[in-house]
Amino acid sequence: MDITIFLFTIISCVFLLSTWKQRYRKGKLPPGPTPLPVVGNIFQVKRGQIVKSLLELREKYGSVYTLYMGPRPVVVLCGYDAVKEALVDLGEEFSGRGKMPAVQRVLHDFGIISGNGERWKQLRRFSLMTLRNFGMGKKSIEERIQEEALFLVEELKQMKESPFNPQLIFNLAVSNVICSIVFHTRFEYDNPKIQHLLHLFNEVFEILSSGSVQMYDMFPNIMKYMPGRHKKLFKYLEEILEFGSERVKINQKSFDPSSTLDFIDCFLKNMEEEKHNPSSEFNMKNLIVCIENLFFAGTETVGTTLRCGFLNLLKYPQITEKLQEEIDVVIGRNRCPNIEDRKNMPYMEAVIHEIQRYSDLLPMGVIHSVIKDTQFRGFTIPKGTDVIPMLTTVLKDPTQFEDPETFDPRRFLDEKGCFKNHEAFMPFSTGKRICIGEGLARMELFLFFTTILQQFNLQTPIDMKEFDITPRMTGFANQPPPYQLLLTER
Repeated sequence: MDITIFLFTIISCVFLLSTWKQRYRKGKLPPGPTPLPVVGNIFQVKRGQIVKSLLELREKYGSVYTLYMGPRPVVVLCGYDAVKEALVDLGEEFSGRGKMPAVQRVLHDFGIISGNGERWKQLRRFSLMTLRNFGMGKKSIEERIQEEALFLVEELKQMKESPFNPQLIFNLAVSNVICSIVFHTRFEYDNPKIQHLLHLFNEVFEILSSGSVQMYDMFPNIMKYMPGRHKKLFKYLEEILEFGSERVKINQKSFDPSSTLDFIDCFLKNMEEEKHNPSSEFNMKNLIVCIENLFFAGTETVGTTLRCGFLNLLKYPQITEKLQEEIDVVIGRNRCPNIEDRKNMPYMEAVIHEIQRYSDLLPMGVIHSVIKDTQFRGFTIPKGTDVIPMLTTVLKDPTQFEDPETFDPRRFLDEKGCFKNHEAFMPFSTGKRICIGEGLARMELFLFFTTILQQFNLQTPIDMKEFDITPRMTGFANQPPPYQLLLTER
């Protein structure tokens, strides 16, 4: 009897393995490590170190390979050529949003980031139009950033030339730009509500990089019953949505469709105009998730880039000195910087671009999927297959950027000292899913960097000669190492 059971078990296992191999080899997906039944390539992906794991697999399987996240295949794209070919040359085919089970557990498929199909198209078109056209008869977005930059300068003066961790204050300034666009208001820097909201965003950003969330994304049907940090992620996301819901209720009380003051008003107006359209995506769920999307994408990313940038400038004071010389010549010490100055400040443009390239904030970008069966480099990627565009391998592609691990703004300058762009510069991704806030982020980075350097000299109690400024990879995101900034008025 025992022998019968043993033989039955062995035969069943062999049959299962044979069936699995036939299934996973079906079609012409790019090659990759052989997956195990059910668990896929779990043993090739280190917990909490997914980016490092994917880069190691690239060394063995090349620039395009397939990895199984649990039972589902994911195609990984590495290097400028592969990412451009997919997201730009075949932009429509690769325009889907991939599965993000941990985030979608709370946000579902609502909003701009998670949305697909007609929902994504309607919300993206509306959001782009609103951000581009905002301010007819009111303050322009540029004026809002300039105003906040001056508030930030006054707050920095209150530091009394003492060292401080810049994380919170930079995030507060950036979040106020989003607040002015979305809510038509700003918060004082000591406001406990906005500080708590930013704390939630920071926690979400960190938890998304955890091994617990990595496991949830692979095995959501099992992990939803298991303890772990993913449970906190759900709680924090719910709190963030509740904040957005409260702000919508405030707008509803004073809503006037003839006078739309902010993003929420514009969305409410569209909801009213399309309330009888059954195919409209202008509803309350999409509005609340869009608010979360704008805050999350527009606060942590720009705030972190500012922190990375000032750390780079502390490391290389000769670059800081040259930037301040350019500011003094083009703008002077008294006039408020404006976006028109950007065309006359090639060195500032080059430095900001190099800060974004070097900080490599989102090494994996945001996961895509193909919206139909797609032929790619001799392979067939079935409809619905997730795709990871490894932006880190583009921003640090040695065929595109010489000595990519070195911080060097000169790579964005030509022989005459004029700014030159680079096709492989993709911190905002590229193609149809490129970040809708790219224009806003670029304005913020220029005006915040320029205004602070116009008003202050940079110092730090840290011995920068021995300090490693390399961004720290935490799961799916990069963060600068903690440091203290000390500002003295010029």
